[in-house]
Amino acid sequence: MGKALVSIITPAWNLERHLPETIASVQAQTFADWELLIADDASIDGTLAVARAAAAADPRIRVLPGTAREGGAGARNRAIREAAGQYIAFLDGDDLWYPQKLEKQLALMRETGAALSYTGFDSIDAEGRRLGPALRVPARVTYAELLGNPVIGCSTAIYDSARLGKVYMPSIWRRQDFGLWLEILRRIPFAAGLDEPLAAYRVRPGSLSRNRAVAAWYTWRLYRDVERLPLTTALRAFCSYAWRGLRKDLNRSLAS
Repeated sequence: MGKALVSIITPAWNLERHLPETIASVQAQTFADWELLIADDASIDGTLAVARAAAAADPRIRVLPGTAREGGAGARNRAIREAAGQYIAFLDGDDLWYPQKLEKQLALMRETGAALSYTGFDSIDAEGRRLGPALRVPARVTYAELLGNPVIGCSTAIYDSARLGKVYMPSIWRRQDFGLWLEILRRIPFAAGLDEPLAAYRVRPGSLSRNRAVAAWYTWRLYRDVERLPLTTALRAFCSYAWRGLRKDLNRSLAS
């Protein structure tokens, strides 16, 4: 096989139930020049077996077994190091892509000249039922704008490694994807957004990302420890982030 144009980075930890659907959503893409790198994070269920069975049936899929828990940043970075494609795309092991996701997003990057792009997305529950309206996203976002409004969903993002080189996630336990987008936006004027839901983010019962207090804590640590923002700048960004999160939760509850 020749080198694929897009390398898809998929971390997976104990996702035996959802990983087959995630893989199928990649295989259903109208743009087929991709490789899927599944970085198992030392799962203790059947995740690794599911990944290996998919790789045996489709040569575009590569499995990177993990021997010890690394967390999302470590698993993704391990896959980024192995990626061969020009474009680095992200898809978590329980999320989904809609069929035209890659085709439309790559076209957007060509049209806008953006080295980083993202799209809107739906939220779904463990059974795949939609939770409220899709997340709307702006046509572009800068570093300063993203600080207080983290609109880039991890499973929607793609960056161009031919222009940026390989950029890795910071070694923190949560919010590492937010840290990566900020790192990239330090180097480029903007990221381009497509205001169309082309992915589905799965909200699972008990998921740590559902805990607003925990997410807020890690966001604050990202501002101060990774971005090293001055206190006043960090406070302004955090207040904007917190308000937008509360408003999103309120809109979701009103829609349900």
